[in-house]
Formats: sequence, structure tokens, C-alpha cells
Amino acid sequence: MKVYLARPRGFCAGVERAIEIIEQLLARHGPPVYVRHEIVHNSVVVEDLAGKGAIFVDELGEVPAGSRLVFSAHGVPPSVVEEAGQRTLSVVDATCPLVTKVHIGARAYARQGFTILLVGHRDHVEVEGVVGEAEDCTIVVENTSEAATVQVPDPDRVAVLTQTTLSVDEADEIIDVLRKRFPRIVTQENEDICYATQNRQDAVKRMGENIDLLLVIGDPTSSNSNRLRELGERRGIASRLILGADEIDPSWLAGVDSVGVTSGASTPEISVEGVIERLCELGAESIEEIEGPSEDLVFSLPEELRR
Repeated sequence: MKVYLARPRGFCAGVERAIEIIEQLLARHGPPVYVRHEIVHNSVVVEDLAGKGAIFVDELGEVPAGSRLVFSAHGVPPSVVEEAGQRTLSVVDATCPLVTKVHIGARAYARQGFTILLVGHRDHVEVEGVVGEAEDCTIVVENTSEAATVQVPDPDRVAVLTQTTLSVDEADEIIDVLRKRFPRIVTQENEDICYATQNRQDAVKRMGENIDLLLVIGDPTSSNSNRLRELGERRGIASRLILGADEIDPSWLAGVDSVGVTSGASTPEISVEGVIERLCELGAESIEEIEGPSEDLVFSLPEELRR
């Protein structure tokens, strides 16, 4: 059995920045540091940070007044920012800069009187944050069926934004339907789907012709990890989403000559190493890394942590 290892994989620049923000705050000020929602969608990362003194909460009411609070990489609606100010919390914003760009786009389109069609999953925290920027004029569109039926006040004043962690192919299909219905639709100058999401999907496509089984290492709550699994399935490859090595079922490998391994943008490399080690125990004889584009992007830390 041969293993093909995707590259790039794992942490993106936004995830690395978010984790570093918490670790620097803990190092400078000691625990606790409160975090609204999981900093990223990966329980391995969350449990590691919790062990160092981070406390993850769903509501700001759980945070004592005057405490340090970090907004997760997925972003928050303006109402949460306002509430944090009212509670005199010391806030550090770990929102991924690429998500912030979508927020800025939503505010700009709303000021110009557009109806915003936000392509994404309406129950995802990133989408909730963007919708909060312009609730009265934003409609979430999850699939091509919704794109074909969505109604807007003025078909000539429509703009589209997308969740950053979507399947590139699916997003394109949805936007194509919207373009046919609203020929004057306005889109962002640069795509909203993040470079890391696209690179990881492209890596799966490069492996596709060589593999019988795809293992995507990521948390079940991770949008971009789920999209990688779905991409493999759409290409006719048996695909599994696993958090780590202990979730591998040896029966999956029966009759399998080649396995592709990749990981979502919030998955630590230690999880990948554990999966490779387990595959070797189960009969893998060689590991080949499939080369892809290098990712050299680094996002600067918030100003308060650069001092």
C-alpha cells in the first residue's frame, strides 16, 4: 500500500495567527484568557489551548467584567463587539484578515443600497458574523436550488459575497446560477474563498487519479475539512473525515493499494503524523508527498501584541 500526502495541508496563516494571539496573551499576562467560541474548528487545538489556560465560552455573559477576551478566527457580528465594550472587556480580535475582508465588503454594499446574497452555510459562525454587518439586506444562499428561487427587492442592485471556507466548485456553481438570474450582479474584485481553502482542494484534485481512498484529517465541525471530503466523494473516491489516527477503521483498507492523506486548515501537523504512523502499522510501505504551491503568507499580529 502506498500513501500520497497532500501539500499544502494543515494550518493556514489565519489559523496560525489566531493560535499565536492566544499563546502570546497567556505568556504575557497568564491565564485565564477567554475566547468567544472555539478559536478554530479543531478540538485537538482547542484542548491544547484549554490546557494552557484558555477558557472557551459561547456567550459574553460567561466572561467576568474586565477580563481579557479573544474573538475567534471566524469573526463576530457588530453586536458582539458592542456588548464586549459595554462589559469593559479587554478585547483582542483574532478574526482572520480574509474574513474581515468579507465583513468590509458587506458594510460597503449595504451603504450603497445593494441586496447582499451571501453564499455559505447559514448556521456557520463565520456567516453569522457577516450577516450581522447588514442583517436587513443580507440573504444567505446555501445551494443552487436556493440560488434559483431567491427573491430580491431590486434585481439590478444585487451583490454577492461568499463564506471563505466553501468548496470552490460548489460556490462557482451557485454564483453561475445567480449571474444568470441577475446579470448586473456585483462581485468582489478578488474571490472571497481563501487561498488556503482553494490550495487544499486543488491538492486533493492532483491526488485524485492516484488514490483509492482519501483520508481527510479534520474536526467534524470544520467547514473546509468537510468540503475536502465532499470533493473526494464527488470525484468518485471513497473519502473519510477523521480527527486522528484512532478513528481509522482497518476495514477501510481492504483491497486498497493507495491512500491519499490531507488535512484541513485548522488541523495541526501532529495529527497528520499520527495518521501516517498508523497507516504504516497497517501496511503502508511508502510515503510520497505530492508537491503543490508553497504558502509563505504571514498575517501580522494585532497592534497591541506587536508592542
